[in-house]
Amino acid sequence: MPAMAEVSSDIAVRLRSLEFAWPGRTEFSLSVPDFSIPRGEKLFLLGASGSGKSTLLSLICGITVPNKGTVEVDGTALSNLSGPERDRFRADHIGVIFQMFNLLPYATPLENILLPLSFAGERRRRLEDPKAEALRLTGALGLETELISSARAAELSIGQQQRVAAARALIGAPALIVADEPTSALDAGSQSAFLDLLMDQAEAAGATLLMVSHDERLAARFDRVEDLSRIAVAERRLRA
Repeated sequence: MPAMAEVSSDIAVRLRSLEFAWPGRTEFSLSVPDFSIPRGEKLFLLGASGSGKSTLLSLICGITVPNKGTVEVDGTALSNLSGPERDRFRADHIGVIFQMFNLLPYATPLENILLPLSFAGERRRRLEDPKAEALRLTGALGLETELISSARAAELSIGQQQRVAAARALIGAPALIVADEPTSALDAGSQSAFLDLLMDQAEAAGATLLMVSHDERLAARFDRVEDLSRIAVAERRLRA
């Protein structure tokens, strides 16, 4: 069973005394003294390319573990879990919208949306009818029922793929939604429409939303905006 950390029920994510380094000829390190996200908050994390945004998300999602310090998500200290336990925890509690969407190209949108439920027992148990919930989400996100049931993901436009990726992250109401540059391939009008839909659905699910981007024009609609350089120290140095 996951080890429960002594954290406030009002905190969705907490990083304490965190230190992490990617080894290699060019060594990248990231340190975060203390950072938290209140439950239900919509947080925009701004950072330039190479500033450590993706590394930070990997740590929050339990894909990687820190060399020192703790990462706590939804009351659980991820460093206390084994690799398989972190994978199960992430599947149940975290919905991720990847920058490149990571859809299975020859599966239908519906199959892509339902896929996480195969690995996330808790999310699956929240749903009386997973297919009906997938159709509700895609309808709310502006996708036609016929399209998601019969087309292949590879046949969809970028905007349609983005909505499918959002529905996949939202289905089963995970506690935390993490979005990594999800609007980078869209024009300004499409970005605005997508963010409106994403926030409405996150609000309806009672989820905490963390979005990282280099595009500060998107920041105004979030509850809080943080510059990564204010909460973390990133260093890159060439090894001999």
